[in-house]
Amino acid sequence: MTPASVSFRISRNTEDLAETIHALSQRLVKLEQRLAVIDRLVARREESDPSELESLDNVERLLRDCRDLLDAGDGSEPAAEESELLATDLGPEPLTDGDEETHQSEARLDRAA
Repeated sequence: MTPASVSFRISRNTEDLAETIHALSQRLVKLEQRLAVIDRLVARREESDPSELESLDNVERLLRDCRDLLDAGDGSEPAAEESELLATDLGPEPLTDGDEETHQSEARLDRAA
């Protein structure tokens, strides 16, 4: 081999390596930019909205109340006070179709009498 051909191969390989390093560094820059964007998105998600926290607290409180009611009602009849509270909280029961017909018949009888 001649020294000129060896020198050419070294120069060519050096240029290829330089291009490869440049391409890799460009990809690294793009990946770092993407990572920065993702970090910002994660930081925004971690910042909690106060109204959202309040809603979650309310849901947690409701779940706790439901569990307490279920635990208190396991296998035993509710106490008289609890039954009265439940009756007042629920209000009047809605009429079913059969109840509505009975109510209308009773109203007709009252008018006739």
